[in-house]
Amino acid sequence: MRPLSKRILALSLSTALASVGLVGLSQSAGAADSQPQPQPQPEPLPLPDSIPAPRDVPFGGTIRLSVDATDLARHIMTVHETVPVPAALAATGGDLPLFYPMWLPGDHSPTGALDQFGGLVVKAGGVTLPWLRDNVTVSAFHIPVPKGAHTVDVSFQLLSPVSREEGRVVMTPEMLNVQWNAVALYPAGYFTRQIPVEASLRLPTGWQYGTALRAQGKAGDVVTFKPVTFNTLVDSPLFAGRYFRRIDLAPGAAVPVALNLVADKPGELEVSDAQIAAHRALVTQANLLYGSHHYDHYDFLLALTEELGGIGLEHHQSSENSGPRGYFTEWDKTFATRDLLAHEYTHSWNGKYRRPAGLWAPNFNTPQRGTGLWVYEGQTQYWGYVLAARAGLMTAPQVIEALAEVGAVYDTRRGRTWRPLIDTTNDPVIARRAPLSWRSWQRSEDYYSEGQLIWLDADTLIRQLSGGKHSLDDVARHFFGTNDGSFITSTYEFDDVVKALNDIQPYDWATFLRKRLDETSEHAPLDGFTRGGYRLVYTDQPNKYVGSFASVRHVEDFAFSLGLTIGKGGTLGNVEWGSPAWQAGITRDAKVIAVNGEAYDPDVLREAIVEAKDAHAAPIALLLQEGDRYVTVSVPYHGGLRYPHLERVEGKPDMLAAILAPRH
Repeated sequence: MRPLSKRILALSLSTALASVGLVGLSQSAGAADSQPQPQPQPEPLPLPDSIPAPRDVPFGGTIRLSVDATDLARHIMTVHETVPVPAALAATGGDLPLFYPMWLPGDHSPTGALDQFGGLVVKAGGVTLPWLRDNVTVSAFHIPVPKGAHTVDVSFQLLSPVSREEGRVVMTPEMLNVQWNAVALYPAGYFTRQIPVEASLRLPTGWQYGTALRAQGKAGDVVTFKPVTFNTLVDSPLFAGRYFRRIDLAPGAAVPVALNLVADKPGELEVSDAQIAAHRALVTQANLLYGSHHYDHYDFLLALTEELGGIGLEHHQSSENSGPRGYFTEWDKTFATRDLLAHEYTHSWNGKYRRPAGLWAPNFNTPQRGTGLWVYEGQTQYWGYVLAARAGLMTAPQVIEALAEVGAVYDTRRGRTWRPLIDTTNDPVIARRAPLSWRSWQRSEDYYSEGQLIWLDADTLIRQLSGGKHSLDDVARHFFGTNDGSFITSTYEFDDVVKALNDIQPYDWATFLRKRLDETSEHAPLDGFTRGGYRLVYTDQPNKYVGSFASVRHVEDFAFSLGLTIGKGGTLGNVEWGSPAWQAGITRDAKVIAVNGEAYDPDVLREAIVEAKDAHAAPIALLLQEGDRYVTVSVPYHGGLRYPHLERVEGKPDMLAAILAPRH
């Protein structure tokens, strides 16, 4: 039989199905067969093999690190490293992960300059190896070491910022700052205290340097330093400069301390005998306070500059600091910057020797936890002011003016009503010290200066409870003065701080601290002022500390009147949440062009604020430039100029005078 055509066959089949009522079923079945299958849902890719966790075992070799820092014009440091291959890996070949340091002690956040890292080339036996960046931990580089290779040669560049727009400038025509963490890779899988390094540095011809490292030789412009462990290397930065001066701050002492100065101009290195005496007194007063030291030498590094990026960073046997050009030559004007050295020096005891357990890590790529920063930074901020006064770097009245400003700032900080102080210890990771739109509402690293107020509160309370027999000085010696001469970090937790306070003066210190750390509040902890014989007041007379700070930072401070600060060229740097300026809709980064129709000048604005004090006066009219727009804003403020001061309370002992007086 001849086969039927497809059309006839289809019609015959349809007729047959219809006869038994199955036509619709057949059509449905066909439709179902033509539907696409359900699309599978995505599933996660497995993470790559984890990078070896750090182990507290010897690395088994010494890294040779060479840095060329002579390319000042292009701001480039060129790096070469020879990294030993562990014996077991050399026998088989395989993966050698190298880390670029990210979590740096003192920064409290992953601030490693990975974005400035470039030009990586790795070789073994002269053969280039195809390195691979870890695509999860992007600061790690996997090196495929061939069997039998006992070293790898690593080369790269630090492409440091050429202007402030790209980050902190570390190279100028007159000076440079070498931070070894920015110019070194290190092997994963080891505690950094187990990795020896021998570093060398090529400097511009004729330049001198300061560092806590000690040289073992020099050939031309290349200095080679004595081998140290990798954690000590990172903790020992270097300042070098065309204009350099070194001042002995502990003449004749068994443990040397030096002030290493670099400057934009040679005239900035002219230091008087009285100024040297004040810096020497800082060393004396710190030793009297703590009754110990945790270094075998100490080097202050101080750059007097408007070109190198600003810094204040602590290290165990040194500190990196920058100050204004007039630090010495305009001594009467720059006192607001002179607690910095006292602050960073204190960190040798508080922060480097004694450290919150969450802020110690076995290497520089393990996350840190900053819960204890209210001690690490807050108490250091307190001792920075106290030691500056005791040494004569600042006068007691200047420090009292500074404390008034601190009290006023945190007493009016609106963000304290929603965010407790302890949460600000997360801010180094959250904000990375980037500018904030509304700092007074968002809060920032408030554990520094509000922490300072808490420790003033504690100091005055100890003095009151003990009838003047004890003070926070005794707690500092008891807590930070242990193991004299030891470099080994001693960690602590909250209960250890409470115990130290109770050892000196029994009290419910746990509740005292938890209330101030964990609870929100309308006002700052100002009991230290009132107990110490003072009250916070506002007058129309300028606060001298505010004036000094504003002069150094080139800002005009109207924070406690209109609620704003103004930088160079009239640009608004900050607007206080809830202030008259805020109520008028003013925001930071706008530019003040005119005040009441007159071209902006700080004195013109001050006069306008004074004239508007009459309740019947017209609002202050500010012409602002916001990008390409010009707007006129009326600020109905009639409170006059307001500056914070501490006023003595009659009949109460002057504890602040006692706290700030030098020890003998």
